Amino acid sequence: MALSSTKAEYIAASMATCKAIWLRKIVLFGQRVETMLIHCDNQNCIRLSENLVFHGRSKHIDIIDHFVRDCAQCRIVQLQYIPTNEQVADILTKALGKTRFIFFKDKMGVMQNTFLAKREC
Repeated sequence: MALSSTKAEYIAASMATCKAIWLRKIVLFGQRVETMLIHCDNQNCIRLSENLVFHGRSKHIDIIDHFVRDCAQCRIVQLQYIPTNEQVADILTKALGKTRFIFFKDKMGVMQNTFLAKREC
């Protein structure tokens, strides 16, 4: 359990890094790929992944969660800041109003299933 939002985001970024590497190996089947971007809405998490020096405030973070730091140093992944109000993943994790839901749905590229609409007629 994370006691701070930075630690929670850092743990999530580490897990996303693992999944991104796994997907890259499965989907791209060994092809050379540029650095993968992982969007993060916590700037402290991004700074922690870039900083190689352990600070007193981050000593409680488990070593396994620093996997994202190692991958960022090797340029396998890069954490990129995205403001919270543009975080598309919120559609899956938060209760949203209609306008925000439609905004994120459109940003994800979700379209109406025309096949089902034709069958119901």
